[in-house]
Amino acid sequence: MSGGAGAYAAVDLGASSGRVMVGRVGPGILELTEAHRFPNRPVRVPEGLRWDVLGLYAGVLDGLRAAGAVDSVGIDSWAVDHGLLDADGALLGNPVHYRDGRTDTVAEKVWATVPASELYAATGLQYAPFNTLYQLVAARRTRQFAQAERLLLMPDLLAYWLTGEQGTELTNASTTQLIDPRTRTWAHPVAERLGIDLGLFAPLRQPGDPAGMLRPEVLEETGLAGTVPVTAVASHDTASAVAAVPADGERFAYICTGTWSLAGLELDAPVLTEESRAANFTNELGLDGTVRYLRNIMGLWLLQECLRAWGEPDLGALLREAAGAPALRSVVDAGDTAFLAPGRMPERIAEACRASGQPVPDSPAATVRCVLDSLALAHRTAVEDAQRLAGRAVDVVHVVGGGTRNALLCQLTADACGLPLVAGPAEAAAFGNVLVQARAQGRAGDLAGMRRSLAGAQPLARYEPRGDTRRWKAARARLAGC
Repeated sequence: MSGGAGAYAAVDLGASSGRVMVGRVGPGILELTEAHRFPNRPVRVPEGLRWDVLGLYAGVLDGLRAAGAVDSVGIDSWAVDHGLLDADGALLGNPVHYRDGRTDTVAEKVWATVPASELYAATGLQYAPFNTLYQLVAARRTRQFAQAERLLLMPDLLAYWLTGEQGTELTNASTTQLIDPRTRTWAHPVAERLGIDLGLFAPLRQPGDPAGMLRPEVLEETGLAGTVPVTAVASHDTASAVAAVPADGERFAYICTGTWSLAGLELDAPVLTEESRAANFTNELGLDGTVRYLRNIMGLWLLQECLRAWGEPDLGALLREAAGAPALRSVVDAGDTAFLAPGRMPERIAEACRASGQPVPDSPAATVRCVLDSLALAHRTAVEDAQRLAGRAVDVVHVVGGGTRNALLCQLTADACGLPLVAGPAEAAAFGNVLVQARAQGRAGDLAGMRRSLAGAQPLARYEPRGDTRRWKAARARLAGC
């Protein structure tokens, strides 16, 4: 099917919103338009923080109705979270949100059975309190978990509702801390030692594999006609976004920006050293045998939570004022799990500055500048550490995702890294989603070809580094207390 242009629906679910985008791909054509956008609001109920997965599914159906005729559908979302199904395939309650506190003390229990160093050597995954492995250990004595016959990660759960077919897409599975990144299959010894039944998971799928056809009821609900396939894409949104980095060659670092910042390198093999574990780098799987070697940083969540606390003021005005505020007056550790939970973000940032002996931001603009300086510093640190740990130098930093729209953050990141920075595309995850679907139908080339097509079809912004990077090095030392 390599003739004219095809139309592809990319369901792209982020931690704060979902969207259905329609991509057109063909000879000399690479376009993306938004069909429908909808909120993704977690809900706090008596038992904890939960995802409104039924609301998300309704948004997906509305989006497919707005998209019109398409040749395929693909779904990507955030990682680690999942739904549990009973023997009849019915969902056993709303999926738990990764910011829920149920895993706060679980890691130590896991490490008592599988020490952290052994766990990293086997799975290559960074420590994060919400990794799927810790969620499963936290849940296994609950009545709901006892009833579970199947576990589906979020994109696979929605694909199941669309098609009636179950699978576990590999790039997202690699975030569970139950995949061996060398063999790219389940880490059976780890699961056995922790008493985790890998039979809960549906068979693994690769990006590009068929994931079923839209059920007749879905066709009727959305107004679509004929046989519409669902294609497994790189269903972890970061995997799709990295696939859409418009890089030339291998000497690049990437930063996928949004609620989180994911900063690192694309490698051919994982880095499983103890030094890498101590630096909290993760080895997640990407397209075409690649490894996403990266560090998780809190990202624009810090800014989003501040804006929410302030009653959603005009961001543009705040950014303009922040651009004129003193640089690097105060910085916080943007990777600190102290900032993971929602609520009181301006106060928590102030407390962190006070505790480290730095000036406390005295206005919203000063707090915004502290956040953006802190993110840029965290980006610099991650890019530097990744190069050192992987033994690969880079010449350019690519920023993709929602943060590309924040020119101040992009410029500060270029300044901090001391490298040219290329920003775009903003909708990288959706582009990666669409291009994998198109490739499955013979309308897109290999990974390098996909990136060339993006570089030629999308407007990209370039930022040159300004000033002396020594001030960023000094800020890092100040934050480290040395």
